[in-house]
Amino acid sequence: MCGISAYIGYREAYPIVINGLKRLEYRGYDSAGVMIYDGKKMQLSKTKGKVSDLEAIINSNPEKKVGKIGMGHTRWATHGIPNDVNSHPHTSQSGNLVLVHNGIIENYDTIKKELIRRGYTFKSDTDTEVLVNLIEDVKKNEDCKLGKAVQLALTNVVGAYAIAVFDKDKPNELIVARLGSPIAIGVGEDNSEFFVASDASPFLEYTKNAIYLEDEEMAIIRLGRPAKVHKIFDDSRVDPMIQELQLSLEQIEKGGYDHFMLKEIHEQPKAITDTFRGRMLADENIIKMSSVQDNLDKFLNANRIIIVGCGTSWHAGLVGEYLFEDLARIPVEVEYASEFRYRNPIITDKDVVIAISQSGETADTLAAIKLAKSKGAFVYGVCNVVGSSIARETHAGAYTHAGPEIGVASTKAFTTQITVLTLIALKLGQANKSLSDESFKNYIQKMQLIPSQIQNLLNIDSKVKEIAAIYKDAKNCLYLGRGFNFPVALEGALKLKEISYIHAEGYPAAEMKHGPIALIDENMPIFVIATNKGHYDKVVSNIQEIKSRAGKIIAVVTEGDVTVKEIADHVIEIPETEEALTPLLTTIPFQLLSYYIAVMLGKNVDQPRNLAKSVTVE
Repeated sequence: MCGISAYIGYREAYPIVINGLKRLEYRGYDSAGVMIYDGKKMQLSKTKGKVSDLEAIINSNPEKKVGKIGMGHTRWATHGIPNDVNSHPHTSQSGNLVLVHNGIIENYDTIKKELIRRGYTFKSDTDTEVLVNLIEDVKKNEDCKLGKAVQLALTNVVGAYAIAVFDKDKPNELIVARLGSPIAIGVGEDNSEFFVASDASPFLEYTKNAIYLEDEEMAIIRLGRPAKVHKIFDDSRVDPMIQELQLSLEQIEKGGYDHFMLKEIHEQPKAITDTFRGRMLADENIIKMSSVQDNLDKFLNANRIIIVGCGTSWHAGLVGEYLFEDLARIPVEVEYASEFRYRNPIITDKDVVIAISQSGETADTLAAIKLAKSKGAFVYGVCNVVGSSIARETHAGAYTHAGPEIGVASTKAFTTQITVLTLIALKLGQANKSLSDESFKNYIQKMQLIPSQIQNLLNIDSKVKEIAAIYKDAKNCLYLGRGFNFPVALEGALKLKEISYIHAEGYPAAEMKHGPIALIDENMPIFVIATNKGHYDKVVSNIQEIKSRAGKIIAVVTEGDVTVKEIADHVIEIPETEEALTPLLTTIPFQLLSYYIAVMLGKNVDQPRNLAKSVTVE
């Protein structure tokens, strides 16, 4: 939920740290802070607000930029309101130690009371200040080095963390540790410099070599020496694997678009193509996914598939439920990962659990994975980030190949997740003969057309802009869909809520009569998915019911539709395709609509209030 950026080496640290925070700001942007060490003293700058606010403060005090060691933090508040005092980095009572932290220390209150009893005082309301003072207390009482103090302190901590710690008495060293929250270490040539960050984006232009700490690992970083990695709980040595980064700078820049979200909406044709490239071989009439093929018996003999996810990933899972049950005739349940582990679910070794997450670090989804594995279920991951925690924790899985998604409101992650689920469902349907050869071939041919069809949809954004201008001042909106497109209605409502702050709800169209119809009047926009496949006549009846109550109807229809055009106030046409594939198309107008409404309202599209991209706390 927070972003960490740190540097130790021969370069000036401030530009590296501050630019790193800008790239990590999607992870949290309530407040920000930087510490730069100039060889004599630590210069600490912190403020409520965004990294740009912090940068303005430091620009007025250029002496705070000087130094070869630095660490910074952009925050999504968990303990204590966003303000200057609660911002990271936090220093220990002596002022010798400084720490940045992503995560939650669940037993911080107990530790804080004990530290107060020992004479410590606290300036902030944060769990992080408690942790840095705990480390100092251990270091003093055990008369040990910083690395050992961090290790011993963390064995007394309950919760999740990624931390970087600096001791001004050891100015050639940083300590890094991880449990539940991601942290990457960039390794410079001949170990002459090191970079520490929540992901690799802050140091892409400096090194392609990175170490990703695993859970319960810590690293001691000293200039001129290889990083030493230990297990936190037994202090055993670990041989770290240095990975070569595949990410490029171009992938994490806006590329001429006004916002990352708009760029990512327009990247969807390529992202979907990249997701099925090498997997869907139309000429050979096969789907080639070794992660499914190698575990085919587990899928085909499963009593059921349980799909877990949060937010947009949960909506993709709902589409997956329709796909698996319709194409492969395998029973499916879809669960909020945040509820799954707490309701004592019945899981057996005959179940397959599919866990979906864009970042691969979603805390609730990781907890659900661990629970499912403990019950003997086969766990399959679908995520976007190579080497992420979910990729490591699951038995097998598939990457979505969407590329970096910087905008907080997910777009291309949603459509690429659906793409992966579609490929799996088709492969299983072919394997268990639920799909005929002719039907399977037809789906593959139609799937190949999806990227170009999305590109055509993106070319009608001027029409979407017109509709956005009409309804941007609405206070409430309803989104309705049936079958495969009910989850798209949920996702459309979520997008509008996330970035425009307009209240919106998604419903199955038939459920409108069971309550939501009471809200409909001449001021209520209702967005209806009315494609010509699956329950079309029923949806037309729902539209008639809305019209008779003076509701404003914006309908997404199939090209050539006549009936809905005569009733609706506005229509947006999508190309013809199979019903099971329509969510990949119907979601595009809703993404654009949410984007343009938010822009017209002057909202921060890429960094909406109170949200963060990677939810690494429960």
